[in-house]
This record gives sequence, C-alpha cells and structure tokens, in this order.
Amino acid sequence: MHDPSADTRPVAPLPEGTRPRGADAAVVLADGSLFWGRGAGAVGVALGEVCFNTSLTGYQEILTDPSYAGQIITFTFPHIGNVGTNGEDIETLHPAVRGCILRADITEPANWRATRHLDAWLKANNLVAVTGVDTRQLTCRIRDGGAPIGAIVHDPGHEIDPDALRSMAASWPGLEGMDLAKEVTCGQAYQWDETTWDLGAGYGVQRAPRRHVVAIDYGAKRNILRCLAAAGCKVTVVPATATADEVLAREPDGIFLSNGPGDPAATGVYAVPEIRRLVDAGKPLFGICLGHQLLGLALGATTYKMHMGHRGANQPVVDLDTGKVEITSQNHGFAVDRDSLPDGVAETHRSLFDGTVEGLRLVDRPVFSVQYHPEASPGPQDSHYLFRRFVDLIDHG
Repeated sequence: MHDPSADTRPVAPLPEGTRPRGADAAVVLADGSLFWGRGAGAVGVALGEVCFNTSLTGYQEILTDPSYAGQIITFTFPHIGNVGTNGEDIETLHPAVRGCILRADITEPANWRATRHLDAWLKANNLVAVTGVDTRQLTCRIRDGGAPIGAIVHDPGHEIDPDALRSMAASWPGLEGMDLAKEVTCGQAYQWDETTWDLGAGYGVQRAPRRHVVAIDYGAKRNILRCLAAAGCKVTVVPATATADEVLAREPDGIFLSNGPGDPAATGVYAVPEIRRLVDAGKPLFGICLGHQLLGLALGATTYKMHMGHRGANQPVVDLDTGKVEITSQNHGFAVDRDSLPDGVAETHRSLFDGTVEGLRLVDRPVFSVQYHPEASPGPQDSHYLFRRFVDLIDHG
C-alpha cells in the first residue's frame, strides 16, 4: 500500500481548497494562493514575507542569519536537510527566521559532521516548516509578483482553514517600515575573539590582536565577526542603539556596521544620526548589508524596497574600479538608490543581475561599504579581500 508520509513528490496546490490525502501543512499567501504540503519542525502557524534563496549549500547558516527576521524562506534547492545540522554552522544562537518551505521531505543526514536531524533542530528552535511544496511554482510566483506576505501552518490531526490563514497574512503589515534590528541586536556590549573555521581544527582564537574594531550589531552574523578577528582585530560588539559617543569612548581603530533585518529607513531613525557622527570622526568605517544601507542614508542617499531582493550564494557583482567580477553571497530586500547618491560618494560595485548598487565609498575619507556578504557563510570566498582592505585602511589610512 502507498504510504503518503513517505511521498517526496510535491503536493499540488488546489485553488478550490480541497485538502489532499496526507497533507497536514499548507502555505497560504495573502492573495489567496494555496499550496498544500507535509509538515516538519514545530507545530503551529508562522507569518512573514515569503522569499526564496537559491543557495545549494549552507541551509543551517541561512536559517540562523538574523537578517531573515520576519521572513519565511523558500529553498529552491530541493535537498534541504540531507547533511543534518551541527553546533558549529550557526550564525546566531536564536534564529529570527519565521519558518521555511521545502520541495522534498527531510531525509536522514548523511554527513560526518552531523549531530542532529534537521527536523529535530527545527523543533528545538520552534520553527515551522512545510515540505512537499512545488517550490519552482512558488519561486516563479515570487519572481513575477514580488515577495508576498504569507502564512505557513503545520497542524497534524486538525482541520486547516485556508481562508483564516489568508486573512492573517493579509493583515500582516510587511517589512516596509519595520525596525527589526532592535529584535535581533545584542542586549549589551561584549568581546569577540573567535576566528574562522579550519578543517580538523574547528574555530580558532585571536590571542594577539593588533587593532581594535567596534562592531555595531544590527543583526550581526557570527562569521563576519570571525573574519574581523581572523584579520587581526580585537572586536567589541555593541548594541544597535549605541551612540557615537559610546562607540568612540572605546577608542576603536576602526568601526564596523553589521548586517541586519528590516527596513533601513526605520532603523535609520536612531542609527543614521550616530553614523553621521562616526563618519565625521574620521576613523576607518566598513559596512555590510544593512550597515551599507544605513551608511548610504547617513551620507545623504535614499533606500527603497526591491521587487524580490537578492538571496543566494551565486550573485555576480562587478568591481567598477578594477572590472573584476566576484561571485557573492547575498541576502537583502532593500537597496540604495543610485540616483540619490550625493557628490563625494562613489559607487564601487554593481550587481550584474539587475544593476543595483552593491558598494559605496567616500572619496575623501576611509569609509566604504558593500551590499553583499564577504564573510561567505554560506557562499564563495571571492570577497574575503574586503576585510583586508578594512584593516589596511586602519593601518595606513
């Protein structure tokens, strides 16, 4: 007899609302689109912006990236969970993502580093997942119509009401105007000395730092901090609400603006005035992702919400100074408006997918930023040189 619980085929969306045999979960978009599926992870309902990520590896790093606060990730790669999970490949202790949508059922892990099944890891982190979804169809829906608001539900043994879920999704306000940095930032300042991971050795420790960097945490990924430490920096991490006076009182050699979630204009209400003061202080400053967007706002540019954003580890970016093309890791739904860049601010990098701004620098001060993720967690390491560029600015101006 056919066992529906072992079925790895997608459960076809049924607009009329008929619940197919074996379906105990669903994805419902605010426009009424309905995808039935099989539940994994925690039992419950999650609301958020539904986006997609095209990475082939690194699902645990993606699921623990604080920049995904308020979002539900659709993985376009079908085999999510096949290498299990472990205690090392995380970017934060408490994931901020709302949940995830998968094509195939989660299989038993087949990797020597695995210590826990992905399903058990999702349950432990109270994350709802829906498997068996035609993620190609859902991705095309996002590509063509933009990132929608949606609800995912895993509720075995009970009726699922698509109309109620659609109403819940329709009433969710969306990421535009949301300051989510305050939800994921650290509660107080702390020191960071862990360096990048090496096969056979794990993570190292920076015992002889030659520079001091203060990192403002808008939702910082751990591997960014590791890259800073590996570049010879003592790293002091401070909350998103830290003032310029509090940062400068720590006598940093350089200042770092981290990645993070939400609308940069909303976070910028309190962050931008402080960043302006830090720029005026004249110290080397480096921003990544949300930090790049906040720097753009502080320099006089504007930001806007993108149609569907960039999320994946295969994003081509050209360095406008050298002509070199880098394959980059990205995760963002907002961008800096090129037409708003003021005099004295130069665009340094540009997306080869859609031409959006991917990097900025001040022409007369040691200040620069990139939209993408040079720490490569997950992703290629083409852009690791940016950490060396930052410490070179600290050392030589």
